[in-house]
Amino acid sequence: MSSIPGSTSHDTHLAPVRRAATAVGTVFLLVGILGFIPGVTSNIASLTGAGRDSGALLLGVFQVSILHNVVHLLFGIAGLALARTVRGARNYLIGGGVIYLVLWLYGLVADPDSSANFVPLNNADNWLHLVLGIGMIVLGVALGRTRRTAPAGTP
Repeated sequence: MSSIPGSTSHDTHLAPVRRAATAVGTVFLLVGILGFIPGVTSNIASLTGAGRDSGALLLGVFQVSILHNVVHLLFGIAGLALARTVRGARNYLIGGGVIYLVLWLYGLVADPDSSANFVPLNNADNWLHLVLGIGMIVLGVALGRTRRTAPAGTP
């Protein structure tokens, strides 16, 4: 029997994928909030709505804008919402990982000084997106695997 209200034993068996999605979603929420906090985000006075002209740097490294922070907040909310089920958690991690790999590729090909850099992205963001993409996919695949269990009463 499951110890999580409203879940099946199958959900409990795969609870690690739900915990991973919850952790990732929580980190994205935290990053979204920190992107608005002076001191954690340097040059906060140059935080713009969107675009390459934002001079705000989260942790002094990652270029952020209001849009970028809001995207982090929404990604965090999605993670927490989808972590309520095993399928949702797995889809969030794998799908989110794919999104971050696409964003990494976009960051590699988009000219940082062009209007195409609307998020905005710098080199540190690009490499973080690669790590996030791979990490999320690995978590979703590794923790989201289903194992067949023997029927009750079989050794």
